[in-house]
Amino acid sequence: MNAELPYYLAFARVKGIGAVRVRKLKAHFGSLQHAWCAGEFDLAAAGLDAKAIAAIAQARASISPEAEVERLMKAGATAITWDDADYPKLLREVADPPPVLFVKGTLTEADAWAVSIVGTRRATVYGREVTEMLAGDLARNHITIVSGMARGIDAFAHQAALKAGGRTLAVLGCGVDIVYPPEHRRLAQQIAEQGALVSDYPLGTPPDAANFPPRNRLISGLSLGVVVVEADERSGALITTEFAAEQGRDVFAVPGNIFNRTSRGTNRLIQQGARIVLNTESILEELNLNMVADRVEVEAAVPENDTERSILAYLSHEPTQVNELVRTLSLPVADITAALALMELKGLVRQATGTSYVLAREARLGYRVD
Repeated sequence: MNAELPYYLAFARVKGIGAVRVRKLKAHFGSLQHAWCAGEFDLAAAGLDAKAIAAIAQARASISPEAEVERLMKAGATAITWDDADYPKLLREVADPPPVLFVKGTLTEADAWAVSIVGTRRATVYGREVTEMLAGDLARNHITIVSGMARGIDAFAHQAALKAGGRTLAVLGCGVDIVYPPEHRRLAQQIAEQGALVSDYPLGTPPDAANFPPRNRLISGLSLGVVVVEADERSGALITTEFAAEQGRDVFAVPGNIFNRTSRGTNRLIQQGARIVLNTESILEELNLNMVADRVEVEAAVPENDTERSILAYLSHEPTQVNELVRTLSLPVADITAALALMELKGLVRQATGTSYVLAREARLGYRVD
């Protein structure tokens, strides 16, 4: 176990101590363990105000870091922190990601290929059909489906992904040991078996209304793009698109009947520049995900080698000519072009022009790069 984990868990329970303050504490003290034991003067020197210092002092009187680890184990959950290599790569990209994620189930490297599908709790028959089509098709293409396990569109997205045999992540506005809404108990169990329940709220946190808008930041942060199927103009699903825009994620919207209230928000998103969704292929193409199924197959059959590692070390965001790779790496042109073809299938590189290549998104995220 990471020696810092108990203190990540303890600080997660201190009101007002979020990503910014945890980062300050780690930078000043070198570890959260030292920060947990620090006196008021040293906490002030780390940049904390009087209110935060008082909150920590009060928490230390009632919270045992070691007991938090035991509680996690008893709940059948795990926790992933900034210090862990398996912290989600997409979430690391956003500003001030949560210091600790509580997980019931398993997060995998494949979840770097993820799309979130969100929408109204009052879905129409049309909304359900579209959600099931999109989520099912994406899951069959090895794309992880992310949503919030709410009634309506969220639940339909999870269910369709599960039915298609794919992975799905549910981001909760409560602790992962609490099921909300309660009628989704079976769904939560299935998601944990075939994906994960994820939250940045500590165990035991109730599903208060104020928790749900902030958790939408995780839904978009764990995804390459956000698809809104149905939403009124005041729908909470639109909060997810606002976070997505801040995080540089693509926003997609499904057009709907102009007379239908649940289409007002999505139609407005399209009017404001969101990418229109007419079929699953439009999402796959826009996010460069239409070869993921081929990549999964190739990765299983063809391991990395020294040539691929050398190419990855040399490529950047700027186009590099094949001839330049041949000269620099002192390798035959046939070896370079063969390696590039396989690496493109794996999603590690992307052809910029006919004779030049750049690092693909997955490689920039650290995917399979030593």
